[in-house]
Amino acid sequence: MGPLQGMRILDSSQIMAGPYCSMVLADLGAEVTKIEKINGGDDSRQMGPYVNGESTCFFQINRNKKSVALDLKKEEGKQIFYDLVKQSDVFIENFRPGVTQKLQIDYDTLKEINPNLIYCSISGYGQTGPYSHKGGFDLVAQGMSGIMSMTGEPGGKPLKSGVAIYDIGAGITAAYSILAAYIHKEKTGEGQQVDVSLVECGLPWFTWEAAAYFSEGTIPGPTGHRHRVIAPYQSVKAMDGYMMLGCGNQRIWENFCKDVIGKPDLIEDKRFLTGEDRIKYVEELEAEIEKVLAKERVSYWIEKCEQSGVPAGPINNFAQVVDDPHYNARGMIQELSHPIIGNMKTIGIPSKFSKTPGTLKSASPILGQHSEEVLTNLQYSKEKIEQLMSEGVIFDYAGSQKKGKGAGAFE
Repeated sequence: MGPLQGMRILDSSQIMAGPYCSMVLADLGAEVTKIEKINGGDDSRQMGPYVNGESTCFFQINRNKKSVALDLKKEEGKQIFYDLVKQSDVFIENFRPGVTQKLQIDYDTLKEINPNLIYCSISGYGQTGPYSHKGGFDLVAQGMSGIMSMTGEPGGKPLKSGVAIYDIGAGITAAYSILAAYIHKEKTGEGQQVDVSLVECGLPWFTWEAAAYFSEGTIPGPTGHRHRVIAPYQSVKAMDGYMMLGCGNQRIWENFCKDVIGKPDLIEDKRFLTGEDRIKYVEELEAEIEKVLAKERVSYWIEKCEQSGVPAGPINNFAQVVDDPHYNARGMIQELSHPIIGNMKTIGIPSKFSKTPGTLKSASPILGQHSEEVLTNLQYSKEKIEQLMSEGVIFDYAGSQKKGKGAGAFE
């Protein structure tokens, strides 16, 4: 029983940012009903790799949710949606600004139906401002926000992050913003609109960069494998590969010199006396350190660092990460059973609660898996549901199976 049990969320978002947000809330106990296009559903269902025809991308980000396949362009489909809005605490959407007005599911429309509704909009540039009409994608946001100008090696080609940080960042921003609005609603009964932008969500992360620019006018550039203001705080090369080393303060630096690499003379070296000195002469510093590290393997140096209280660790690939005993002991690698895919592993829940832990209750839904169930709970009769299915207002996986249409019968 998660801490958000009792919260009801209606989610029409797709691909990554919105679905990640609703997954986080679902993991913590919220009841999430996912509204999908009747023909094909969430666009991420068409993203491989596939197992038995089902998208594993969709699988990884849509657990603990119910799926209702609904045609919002049909009047009866819209009425079903409005019935769901009446009993929801939160609505999440990531349409381009203007689309919700055309569909008549915008905030002004829905707050008339449910004045207490928390309406969360996730878009590329937000609901206002000169760029609000533009579509937004993670890669564009990485360039627009400046992070690509800071990523990679000095003088090299701008590089994106290895993962979709702005999609995930927007999802996390939306999640904590929804929770703040929900607390306000619990106190006052008032709903409100929450406006989250992909290109804005990462700007508050630029703390050291903002410090340098707003104080000195320094425009941050790429620093490659090194930290911007601390040294040595970077990857370093040993005999058989690279490791991460984090001498975050003077005491740790001195411990590293004396107890790990046996070079106390580096402490008194005028080039490396202070943190600022070490940043200034970081090329020479790295060369001195790697000269010693080249004599032993990565595992040897990590063990020496741990014995001396010097933060250090390996640079793992993803296979090594999911096989790491620490992540597994903390429940970060889980397995879910899907009716078509079968058993598949997924990433666990990073927040641990002593009283109300989150749970992985169900795998991602098949398109329209819960349409009939949800409409039954709305007091629609069996005959009405069958009529809506035959008219293409809703799609229900189980109903299509009974009629022999199969999981792909979306047209």
